[in-house]
Amino acid sequence: MNGIFVMQFNFPMYKLIIRPILFWFDPEDVHYFTFSLIRFLNKIPFVPAIIRKIYQVEDASLEKELFGLTFKNPIGLAAGFDKDAKLFDELSNFGFGFIEIGTLTPKAQPGNPKKRLFRLKADSAIINRMGFNNGGVEDAVLRLKKNPSTTLRTGKHVLIGGNIGKNKVTPNEEAVSDYKICFNALFEYVDYFVVNVSSPNTPNLRALQDKEPLTNLLKDLQIENSKHPKKKPILLKIAPDLTNEQLLDIIDIVAETKIDGIIATNTTISRDGLISESKNEIGGLSGKPLTNRSTEVIRFLAEKSNKAFPIIGVGGIHTVKDALEKLDAGADLIQLYTGFIYEGPKLIKDINKALIKK
Repeated sequence: MNGIFVMQFNFPMYKLIIRPILFWFDPEDVHYFTFSLIRFLNKIPFVPAIIRKIYQVEDASLEKELFGLTFKNPIGLAAGFDKDAKLFDELSNFGFGFIEIGTLTPKAQPGNPKKRLFRLKADSAIINRMGFNNGGVEDAVLRLKKNPSTTLRTGKHVLIGGNIGKNKVTPNEEAVSDYKICFNALFEYVDYFVVNVSSPNTPNLRALQDKEPLTNLLKDLQIENSKHPKKKPILLKIAPDLTNEQLLDIIDIVAETKIDGIIATNTTISRDGLISESKNEIGGLSGKPLTNRSTEVIRFLAEKSNKAFPIIGVGGIHTVKDALEKLDAGADLIQLYTGFIYEGPKLIKDINKALIKK
């Protein structure tokens, strides 16, 4: 989690002036400061239109049909940035084709004690141990209800994904209940769901990635899904630290539960090759050190499953080349997070332009 300055009118200005200033301050404080700034600037007449003019790229060739949804372009904002659905419309002005809110839990929780967010500037990376800090799913639903993007659903607004998890105090044996609560609360207000069992920052959460509990969880959510007149896509977000054998299990689980796809990958607990002072902080690592591993996971899943299901690729996308490599490896869509922080919103525009030329 971190913030970026909204008015990055040119790439050098952000990387040479704005980003160094922001990086002098605590990353979590900067995140909340820039959230407030983005919200304020978007209330000024004509500013949202100016931002869209600068960053958005409109072209029919960018559209992607997936899960029964039409994405206006394949670049999304990953979960964790707009946890509480406070800023997705304003963030969509930067040119994202979809935005994922969350991770949301049934009850509000403060997350782990501060300090819990660390920049690894020498590695172009971030370590976080936020711990699903959020205001609770009902709090997010109140905002989603008020927003025309989630009530009109005309296809002109940015698509919204709902990333759901369990509360820290909920034992794994009762986790299904937490996921069901979030699923049903968000059902009318998001376009697709992401089941997060891969964050390293909630104790024992990753144990839910084991084949039996994960299969049961996803089956139960599909039962909830079938109670609605029109089902919503359900995706599973997996860790980059899974072995090949575990990834083969994931392929089997997708086939058995008939979920709609995989998001590869979440943050990693690996610290291989890091040089920054904060490299040994506990938490999930994101950014450039994850680039190759996340692409490897995407390629493995795509090849071993014979592209049996869609994949959203995320992890270490800092350049156009990184994005194209993930798409070439088998990703249908991609998501940014740490690359958005380090490179700025021009990265979205550059990727979309490259895809048009391709």
